[in-house]
Amino acid sequence: MAFDLSEPIVLHLLLAAALGGIVGLERQLRQKPAGIRTNMLICFGSALYTVISYQMAGNVGGDHTRIAAQIIPGIGFIGAGVVLRERGTIIGITSAATIFMMASIGMAAGAGMVWTAIFATLISLASLIALGKLEASVGLDARLMTFHLTTTGGAGDVVQKIHQIVQDSQVPAHRWKVRTAGGETMVEFDAETTLPQERELLGKLGATGAHCEAGPPRS
Repeated sequence: MAFDLSEPIVLHLLLAAALGGIVGLERQLRQKPAGIRTNMLICFGSALYTVISYQMAGNVGGDHTRIAAQIIPGIGFIGAGVVLRERGTIIGITSAATIFMMASIGMAAGAGMVWTAIFATLISLASLIALGKLEASVGLDARLMTFHLTTTGGAGDVVQKIHQIVQDSQVPAHRWKVRTAGGETMVEFDAETTLPQERELLGKLGATGAHCEAGPPRS
């Protein structure tokens, strides 16, 4: 090996790549914006910058943390890139937070804090997998749903009543569509709700005499 590529450095970089790949695999399997390659490269790159920061300061003098410190603001640009606005709702916050976490794990691995990096990876996986399943099982995971209502009566009165119910439920709704045909008024809107919120909202809307249903948005 070259004099600048010692065995500890190789092991630290390989560890960062492995830990990033493990977390990235979970993101890939759930079809999230940042997958295996993204998380692996972020973790590996953060570790490499940490190593470079330490090595350059040791060879030419200076602050050992100067280069590594720039990872934190730099990773924010990548995290912002995976936060998307889709049909009025924000998605990708968890993926952005994962990217931020992978950068810190890479820095820990690059600094030789092996067990800290491994422990942080396990905590990250626990929050992504275990807590994710818990949220889904109890209906706490917010989902974008499209609500369809069909009722009789004047469109103005119906829409005003529905708007008031949604507003009282404190559920942000958007993409409202209203049309009338054959004496019926059809109202459609999107809202990001948890399962309990969805059931409560459907119950209140159904109490108006309208036929209500909700489902995932049509692509």
